[in-house]
Parts: sequence; C-alpha cells; structure tokens
Amino acid sequence: MLSCFDVANYFIRLANETGSFLSNLKLQKLVYYAQAWYLAIHDNPLFDEDFQAWIHGPVIPTLYQKYKSFGWQPILEDANPELPQEIQDFLKEVAEEYFACDAYELEQMTHAETPWVNARENLPPDTPSNAVIIKESMKEYYKSCVKED
Repeated sequence: MLSCFDVANYFIRLANETGSFLSNLKLQKLVYYAQAWYLAIHDNPLFDEDFQAWIHGPVIPTLYQKYKSFGWQPILEDANPELPQEIQDFLKEVAEEYFACDAYELEQMTHAETPWVNARENLPPDTPSNAVIIKESMKEYYKSCVKED
C-alpha cells in the first residue's frame, strides 16, 4: 500500500513541473481529496494514515511535520514518486479537479463538508482539535457525491 508521502510527492512533482504554488496547507487538502475520492470510488483507502480535523481543515500530522519548515511558502523539494500507472491516472484526475484551487479555497471546501464538520463535533472554528476524520465517514460522504455517468 502507498503512504501519504507517496501521494504528496505526486503533487509536489506536479507543482514543480507546472511552476505552481504548493504550500503545506494546499498539499494537505490535495492529499485529503485523493484519499476521499479513492475511498468513494474503490471502497478501500489509498494509504493508511489518518487525517485529523485541525482548524485549517484535514491534516495528517506526520505529513504536516515533514513540510512545516516551509511555513506558508511553497514547498521547494525534488519529488519523483514511483507510482503504479493506475494510481497516477487517478491522481491526475484529482489534480484536474482541485490543483487550480488555492489553499484557502480548498480549506473552505473541506470546512463545508460533513467528514471534517462531524469530526470537530461543534467545536468553535478557532479551537484546536486532534479528532480523527473517520475513513468510513469520508467514504460515505464522497460516495454520495459521485456522479453516475
């Protein structure tokens, strides 16, 4: 199974190739949406790590720590993930949907969605939380958003 770092490296490489601004905040949300949609479509997680319902949206603490030193600046790091082609194709679709959004837009989107809201259990917006966003909650919510073709 992949790790969240494998998925993050895909988005970092994409940012490097396109000259896009990718902050830690935006990276967290892209990795979150990759996990969410993978759960919805494939009924299995893309990676094992759990997201927590932090003030600024879903965060994987170990992923946050790895890129914390960049602060609000772009992550400038070489990344060359070796991913199966079907995973690359899936992540490309996620990127087509979300990569053009800025970090604030992505944060606001997650704040309006059930998995993050439920994990926070009515906490005030500026109150820290380490509550885990349950994968099953993500799967159910995003599955309900899948458009039937």
